Amino acid sequence: MLALAHSAAMQGVDGYVVRVEADSSPGTPAFSIIGLPDRALGESRDRVRAAIFNSGLLFPSGKLLINLAPADVRKEGPGFDLSLALALLSIDEQIDRLALQGFVALGELALDGAVRGVRGLLPMVLGARSAGFSKLLVPRANAREAALVEGLEIYALDALLDAVAVVQGHGAKFRFTEKPAPYRARPEALGDFADVRGQRHAKRALEIAAAGGHNVLLVGPPGCGKTMLARRLPSILPAMSPGEALEVTKIYSVAGLLPQGERAGILNARPFRAPHHTISQIALCGGGAAPRPGEISLAQHGVLFLDELPEFNRAALESMRQPLEEGSIVVGRAAGSFTFPARFALVAAMNPCPCGFRGTRGENCRCDDAMVAKYVAKLSGPLLDRIDLHIEVTRVPFDELVTRTPSESSTTMRSRVEAARAVQRKRYGVSRLHTNAAATAREVGTYCVLNQEATALLREATTRNRLSARGLDRILRVARTVADLAGSAKIDCAHVAEAIGYRGLERH
Repeated sequence: MLALAHSAAMQGVDGYVVRVEADSSPGTPAFSIIGLPDRALGESRDRVRAAIFNSGLLFPSGKLLINLAPADVRKEGPGFDLSLALALLSIDEQIDRLALQGFVALGELALDGAVRGVRGLLPMVLGARSAGFSKLLVPRANAREAALVEGLEIYALDALLDAVAVVQGHGAKFRFTEKPAPYRARPEALGDFADVRGQRHAKRALEIAAAGGHNVLLVGPPGCGKTMLARRLPSILPAMSPGEALEVTKIYSVAGLLPQGERAGILNARPFRAPHHTISQIALCGGGAAPRPGEISLAQHGVLFLDELPEFNRAALESMRQPLEEGSIVVGRAAGSFTFPARFALVAAMNPCPCGFRGTRGENCRCDDAMVAKYVAKLSGPLLDRIDLHIEVTRVPFDELVTRTPSESSTTMRSRVEAARAVQRKRYGVSRLHTNAAATAREVGTYCVLNQEATALLREATTRNRLSARGLDRILRVARTVADLAGSAKIDCAHVAEAIGYRGLERH
């Protein structure tokens, strides 16, 4: 006897539908699962058997075989439990076999038949909708998450018997009809630039970074405010669009970081990720035996803050070259290649030397030139080339620290950033959601045209600082952003001069 159910799985950050084919034949009682299951899925046999028995249902007899199609893609996790149980129940017609084929079932089963929540449900629901399914059986813990996808009938389950009732046509009371709260974008509550005393040069650079989507490196002694500045960058970034918010929510669902229950909903604040410098390459960039998104993907459309940049594993830092250029990272494994999104703003911070006090008045630096050179050499030239703004942050004088004069607020700065972003959307096209930092080489050649005076200044800086072709290109992009903030359609000499000033680390 053959029966069919449907479940869903993830590949990277995208979901797809899995056919659960169940067959029963005469012979010695046995229960096998094929279709490249992992260990957790292999253990589903015992969970499903106990859940069926303890729910007062009959476990089919004979030689049982479950095939998960497509059979050439590895399946992992306990989220197939519910679909396996329903497929087995339909073999001997304890539930309607034809009705079951119209549902996609997701959920882990406890031994008493309870249905538990699963990680990564949102991309799987999106995959089910793309495959043409409209009815989903999901754990009640994931119901709000599933409801974020429109156009579906969501049935929230507490137990296996609830799923049986829904398939048999008695699911009205299990229908999840609560509508998710409408999307309302808001900035992340990480602080306000009004709290930052002094540091006008650094705040100006961060405003340029926010306006154009540029990467930033903050260099300064301990306690000068580098972390404080970085944590306030999300407060001046434009609000996420609904499409961006759904993309970020999907990534957090895959990573298992999405709030569940009543707190579940679409994420409406730009991410801010600040991993410790001991993080591994896989944790930073993604991967593993069953590839998962790393910190650079969790920072999608937000900010990735790397404090003490030279202390990070060099291999991990070098693996960020591709995402810094392309906005995505490809992780290759024996099972295939997985592409994870990684369009983020990098903010890095470091000391000027190993002890941290080089060039600081009133402090004795213990580092000689060789030690400083070795310290800076931990960062490769190609990596620094991909960071648009190199900012020297100094200690704030006492009088500025204790002044009662309020600093400029994040709200005021964000209004200028949003105006500059609006100019860029008009320039590159609204549908592409482009920034100057993400512009192609052809677009840079078209929209970053310099006059003779600005060209002469850039030629002199290129010769004096021995800038690479990429460094030159980055200066043009930053100059374009400076001009946008100034409301200028043309790039003037002053805009180029300010952009050149932000490549200071290359002169050390």
